[in-house]
Amino acid sequence: MKLTTKRSLVGIVILILFLIAALLVMKFSMPKTGNLSGVTLPAAPADKRVHNVNSDILYKEKDWTTNFTHDASVIKADGWYYAFSTDYMVGAPPKPGIQIRKSKDLINWEFAGRVFEQVSADAWEWTKGTTFWAPDVVKMDDKYYLYYSVSSVGTRNSYIGVAVSDSVEGPWTDKGAVFKTQEGDEHSVNAIDPDIIFDEQGQAWMVYGSYFGGIFITKVDSKTGKLVEPNDEGTLVAQRKNMNYGIEGPEIIHNPDTGYYYLTVSYEWLEDTYNVRTARSKSITGPYVDYNGNEMIDTTDESFNTGNKLVGAYRFENSDGWLGTGHNALFEEDGEYYLTHNARAGEDVFWSHLHVRKMVWTDDGWPVVSPERFAGEAEQEINEENIIGSWEQVHLPRYDDSLQVSKNIRLKSNGKIEDKDKSYWELTGDNTLKLTIYDPDTAPDDYWRYTLKVIPAWDWENWEGTLVFTGMDQEGTGLWGKKKAEK
Repeated sequence: MKLTTKRSLVGIVILILFLIAALLVMKFSMPKTGNLSGVTLPAAPADKRVHNVNSDILYKEKDWTTNFTHDASVIKADGWYYAFSTDYMVGAPPKPGIQIRKSKDLINWEFAGRVFEQVSADAWEWTKGTTFWAPDVVKMDDKYYLYYSVSSVGTRNSYIGVAVSDSVEGPWTDKGAVFKTQEGDEHSVNAIDPDIIFDEQGQAWMVYGSYFGGIFITKVDSKTGKLVEPNDEGTLVAQRKNMNYGIEGPEIIHNPDTGYYYLTVSYEWLEDTYNVRTARSKSITGPYVDYNGNEMIDTTDESFNTGNKLVGAYRFENSDGWLGTGHNALFEEDGEYYLTHNARAGEDVFWSHLHVRKMVWTDDGWPVVSPERFAGEAEQEINEENIIGSWEQVHLPRYDDSLQVSKNIRLKSNGKIEDKDKSYWELTGDNTLKLTIYDPDTAPDDYWRYTLKVIPAWDWENWEGTLVFTGMDQEGTGLWGKKKAEK
């Protein structure tokens, strides 16, 4: 073989090796679309996909899991999470008792029975109501206190009572009325939907109320479980214009890291437009103010626009979505915060489920919640290459409480957003994703600026692990996102 030929072959081999090396460098150094490497995703929450409507379990309480849950309150005791809720069922009248479910992980729930077989004579005589509503369970002075509501639908003939037990699983001893209201009395409040919260000094308070007069807060004696001032309805903390502007289901939680108390309430109708709003205050008695500085006692025509929307009716791809996403509860464990709420299946709104969602905090101290139900995920470091790819996003507008359907958005490796001129994204700080969307003549100064937290999650619609984001724009309007798998 001639020397020139050998040299040519060696040159070709070197060139091929160089090209292979270059391709390998590109493969392992360039960001990869759909790449979730380095992210620990939650495991599947069940052996097989969970159905939102399942007529086979209608009369099988042991198989109900999260089905037929309404107005749940969650407490942890003896290594279990317990959810106490209003009795509810499809195709049959509810039983009088308060439903109990329990779980080891906030994911898999088992039906554990009921508290009480019928409404007390005292509550019946006052209200003529036949079922319990919206329970709340709290531990005070080594005893468990179960607060409940009985009411005549559509009136202020209402009754909040309390029962006491040495064990979270009972037996419970009814201790009678905590607060009662009737049409024509001197009060403004409607005595339903109690929630007990402790302030920074350990003082117990009851926040309660609904339609009619709004939401009030009053002191509780932790020795008796009754009010410090038996006839004092307390301080008004949230209200809307009139009965056409629904408000109910209050909860309050304190975050010592931010120094604020956070009030949540539910707006609108429980079968479809139900949604959860929040505002905050340095004082447990308010005033509670939302992201835009609106007070929650607003009774003007703008009262539809108060409160940051945390959860509302939504639908991602490959699902019929969820409606009636309201009447929430709040709880914290070891610095982790959670929000629970009702949710009605889009296939059939008479099927109500318990949803548990992880709550995270924006850099300026506002709570936002995951677009997906909790499946054991943990917050962790997210890298830029994990963000690149296609996402579904759902807006949570304050002015529109109807079902919001997801739309697609694609985040490119160069920080740009596909098909959106002058728009871009960046990942900064503590898993904070910033989306800057050019929208001339509509957005403030022509740009919507979203500040979002990115966390792992379980994609319940597609039954796989993924990433999600949650946060708000510069006007306090919520935005959810879920990363799509690359096929």
